[in-house]
Amino acid sequence: MTITNLKIAHRGIFNNKNIPENSILSFQKAINFNIPIELDVQFTKDHQLVVFHDINLKRMCGVDQYVSDISYQELKKYFLLSTKEKIPTLEEVLNLVQGKVLLDIELKKDINYKELCDKVLDSLKHYQGEVVLKSFQPSIVKYLKKKAKKSVGLLITDYPPSKFYSYLLSSFFLIEYCHPDFLACNKKIIKKKRIQKYRKKIPIFVWTITNKEELKEYKKYADTFLCNNLPYEK
Repeated sequence: MTITNLKIAHRGIFNNKNIPENSILSFQKAINFNIPIELDVQFTKDHQLVVFHDINLKRMCGVDQYVSDISYQELKKYFLLSTKEKIPTLEEVLNLVQGKVLLDIELKKDINYKELCDKVLDSLKHYQGEVVLKSFQPSIVKYLKKKAKKSVGLLITDYPPSKFYSYLLSSFFLIEYCHPDFLACNKKIIKKKRIQKYRKKIPIFVWTITNKEELKEYKKYADTFLCNNLPYEK
């Protein structure tokens, strides 16, 4: 499996109007164009795996509730934005994709990270398709490296309030602790020398590319690209 020179549909192909992010519609559109899919997985209160980015439902569902505070049955009552789309389970997405395109799955931070990892891996046990896994949480990356027979990446971003913390999250020590197969970096920091030196050893993903000009610019600094709003063509 190659994980370089890819354009990946970040949360599917969506416009957050009639096609919400991380929805069955957004994933189906990516499949239609044969584009790899990036998605986010987290636990509900009753530890069901759902595909949703935010920890709170307010932005996408208009309800000020944390995903981790409600059960899956309650979550099913809500719609994504002003559409009829609901928050899908990981199982529903896997049944839709069925190996047609590569899946780039981000595991969200969780105190019960081992259970989260184990449940995701169990869901993928009989899945016939290409999958890479990643997380911001170093303990998740390290755990998956031991358990998963898949490429596992560490997500890195910047935290403007704390330059030291931002540096720590992309430090040699943290990366050596996780030993990731690839790094997935915010485009704001990817040009930094401490990030670029790792390209000699492992692939670098960049997020989020929003137009053709950015795609051209960041090809100098990254190997694979998580994209929004690109004009996909068959």
